[in-house]
Amino acid sequence: MEEFLDRFALHLRVERNLSPFTVRNYSTDVLDFLAFLNREQVGSLEHVNHFHVRKYLGQLLEEKIVRASIARKMSALRAFFRYLNQEGLVRNDPVSKVSGPKREKRLPDFLTSEEMRSLLDAPDVSTLHGMRDRAMLELLYASGLRVSEIASLDVKSVNLGTRQIRVRGKGSKERMVLMGEPAARALEEYLKAVRPKLLGKQKTDAMFLNRYGKRIAERRVQYLMKKYAESAGLSDRIHPHMLRHTFATHMLEGGADLRVVQELLGHSNLSSTQVYTHVTRGQMRSRYLDAHPRSAEKKDKGDS
Repeated sequence: MEEFLDRFALHLRVERNLSPFTVRNYSTDVLDFLAFLNREQVGSLEHVNHFHVRKYLGQLLEEKIVRASIARKMSALRAFFRYLNQEGLVRNDPVSKVSGPKREKRLPDFLTSEEMRSLLDAPDVSTLHGMRDRAMLELLYASGLRVSEIASLDVKSVNLGTRQIRVRGKGSKERMVLMGEPAARALEEYLKAVRPKLLGKQKTDAMFLNRYGKRIAERRVQYLMKKYAESAGLSDRIHPHMLRHTFATHMLEGGADLRVVQELLGHSNLSSTQVYTHVTRGQMRSRYLDAHPRSAEKKDKGDS
């Protein structure tokens, strides 16, 4: 069974070109199911049926695993057995007959404009690392990049003149994103005054470097985000992906077309972007009261 898992992980990495993070998650989820089969004394994947999958699903629900995690595990198992079938390694697909619990619809967390300004002001720009971190935060907010994309960004991918960035995102799909003047200015200052000193005698194309002149790690970006959020008096639950949510939310609040935001985020499906329209709906009442003459009249009467 573990040999099949190794082949599946190689398939995800090489043929489907998924990120190491995704491959690791899928492998961990499948390994958890294989451990369950071992406890059930199922000796071969050929002997696995939909009853085993349902029992495993029931066990996850009893352990009160959150629905999003269960849905991810089921997705991993579907991909695993689909691969085994395509390769002729097994003849059955027990997962196809089992539907997992529906995901809870959760609206993405985002920062207000005031909170975003506080976060951007948190790094100490009198230091090299503070200037680097300010540039990273500005770019994350200005572009909607994923933390993996900001960490893997190369200098040659950024055009400060046109304020464009060439990004290789999920599935190695390439897209162009934009940045505003504050982000471009912070990035230019970092490239001129900070990066050469961090780089030292090292050689790398990486845009953002750590203290050793190497490419900064995703986990480091996540740590720095939490650190600056705390110093700005914001929730310690803030993470880099929240800046991506904030970017999309503020773009739509500002009147950007949904399709444009979809392209900038690199979403394959428009439905992935539509989750952010809750904000424009949330603004609907206040904007209606401000804009419609009859509603303004009623508001005035209510205030008197």
